[in-house]
Amino acid sequence: MQYSEKVMDHFMNPRNVGEIKDASGVGTVGNAKCGDIMKVYLKIENGVVEDAKFKTFGCGAAVATSSMATELIKGKTIEEAVKITNKAVMEALDGLPPVKVHCSCLAEEALHAALWDYAQKNGIVIEGLKEPKEDIGDHEEVPEED
Repeated sequence: MQYSEKVMDHFMNPRNVGEIKDASGVGTVGNAKCGDIMKVYLKIENGVVEDAKFKTFGCGAAVATSSMATELIKGKTIEEAVKITNKAVMEALDGLPPVKVHCSCLAEEALHAALWDYAQKNGIVIEGLKEPKEDIGDHEEVPEED
C-alpha cells in the first residue's frame, strides 16, 4: 500500500492533537468495522472556527485525515466549514489508497458532528448540516468515483 508524502507527514507529525477545554463543539464518530474512533473539538467565535483539535484512535490514515481535516477547518466560517468533504481531505493529502478512503469519510463526519454539537448548544440551524451518525460503518460503502 502506497501512501503519499503528505499522508506520511501528517501521520508522523500530526497537527492539532489534543483537546480544547470548553470547546464550542465536540464531535465523536467511529467505524465499528475498522475500530477507528475520531473525536474533534472546535472553538468557534463570531461564526469562525478559531481552533480545532482532535484525538484519534486508529490507523495511520485515520490520524493523517484527522490532522488534515483540522488544518482545513481552521479559519473557516461555519458555512465554509460545513462544505469540507472527505474528497477535500483526500485531495489535500494527495490521495489515499482505496481501502483507506473510509478514514477521510470519518474525518468529514467528525467535523460535521462537532459543528452539529455547536449548533445544538447554540440553538441554531446550520444550512446543509445533517444529524451525525455514531458509527459510519453502517451506512456506507466506499463512495463511487466520479
